[in-house]
Amino acid sequence: MKLLRFGPEGQEKPGILDDRGAVRDLSGRVGDFSGEGVSLEALDALRQIAIDDLPVVENPGRLGSCLADVPNFYCIGLNYAKHAAETGAEPPKEPIIFSKATSALSGPFDPVVIPRGSEKSDWEVELGVVIGRECSYVSEADALSYVAGYCTINDVSERAFQIERGGQWIKGKSAPTFGPTGPYLVTADEVADPQNLNLRLSLNGQVMQDSNTSDMIFGVAEIISYMSQFMMLRPGDIIATGTPSGVGMGLKPQRFLRPGDVMEIEVEGLGAQRQEAVAAS
Repeated sequence: MKLLRFGPEGQEKPGILDDRGAVRDLSGRVGDFSGEGVSLEALDALRQIAIDDLPVVENPGRLGSCLADVPNFYCIGLNYAKHAAETGAEPPKEPIIFSKATSALSGPFDPVVIPRGSEKSDWEVELGVVIGRECSYVSEADALSYVAGYCTINDVSERAFQIERGGQWIKGKSAPTFGPTGPYLVTADEVADPQNLNLRLSLNGQVMQDSNTSDMIFGVAEIISYMSQFMMLRPGDIIATGTPSGVGMGLKPQRFLRPGDVMEIEVEGLGAQRQEAVAAS
């Protein structure tokens, strides 16, 4: 299933794509897509609904984030070998875990707002993983059975806030609109191998990132198993699994977002995004 949310900001309704690519309205049949609303049990119940009996949304308009909210927005740092190399960092021996503020979540086509005082806002295409049931001390062999689905994420990052201002990375990751997510939550049964997905990001039509999730240092199953040794993952938690090489920080000379820049982002099979960078008001 490809699940989505459509409508004006703050008024989104849940929807689903049918076999012909049309949006069907799920409002009144299910709650919004967050927390227990994307648990494995909730998704199983959703599969019992006759999609063709749902009303077609002729003009869905704006698509919001495929998740209304998330209990936690986790990220994995330096998780592609070539990306680690371009930053001058040694490849990590264990996954680097940090968080984005959940208020960073935004729609896949909404503007990305460059925050006040920013001079180094950057782009990062990533595979997103959504957890479908409580997950604690799971083995790597069982880890993927805890996944509700996958989505495209742009882990927008302010490098000066992240690296030069001290403290934790979360400061550079959490500005409003710094977490475009979607357009779809694609259920796990539609993704045969999360370690073989192409992902790409273009800036003003120029390809900046072009890679495959096979370049991950730590795969999805290893990440979930590893995290579950230290915390309980919950239904609706999202994990951004790292970005490949080609970010602005790694270019020579470095290149960061300016108002008017357009980012186009896609992960194979999970849908494409488009955002224009705008200055903070």
